[in-house]
Amino acid sequence: MGNPRYPDKALLFTGILYSNEDYYIKAYKSLEDSFGGIAMEGPPLIWDYSEHYREELGKPIYRRFLFFNNLLEQEKLSQIKLATNKIEHVLSENGKRTVNLDPGYLTPAKIVLASTKDYSHRLYLGSGIYGEVTMMYDKGKRQYIPHINTYRDYNDEMYKRIFSIARRLLFLASAR
Repeated sequence: MGNPRYPDKALLFTGILYSNEDYYIKAYKSLEDSFGGIAMEGPPLIWDYSEHYREELGKPIYRRFLFFNNLLEQEKLSQIKLATNKIEHVLSENGKRTVNLDPGYLTPAKIVLASTKDYSHRLYLGSGIYGEVTMMYDKGKRQYIPHINTYRDYNDEMYKRIFSIARRLLFLASAR
C-alpha cells in the first residue's frame, strides 16, 4: 500500500472562442484579473470545426490560448471552471455568450480540460465539473498527441506546437 502523493503544480491555460476582438480583449482582462499575469498568448486561429457556436458567437470564430504565470494546484481546476463560467456570463449580451472559455492545465505528461458535461472518458472533479485528459505527451514525437475522445481541433498541428512551447514554460516556471 502506497502513501498518497500530491501532484506537482500545473500550467493553467484557457482556450477562448470568440468572433469579436473587443470581447476577446475584455475576456483577456477578466482572466488576467482572476488568475494573474499572462506568460504566453497564442495567435488567433480560425475555428471552423463545428457550427455549434456560430449562432451564439457569430462568425468567423477564432480560438486563442492564454497561459498564465501562476502555476495551478491541479485540484483547483473545478473552481477555475466555475470562475470562467461567471466571466462568460458577465460578458454575455442578450442572453448569448460573446466568448466561450475552456480552462485546463498542462503537465509534462498531459493536458486536462474542464467541462460541465459528463461522458465516459471524464472524471468528476466536484461542484458539477468534470475533467478529461485531452492530450498526452509522446516523448518519441516530442509533442502532445490527442486522446481517443479529443475534440478535433486539438489534433491541429498548430495547437500541438503551441502546447509544446507552453510545456517549456512549465519547466521554466517549475524551476523558479
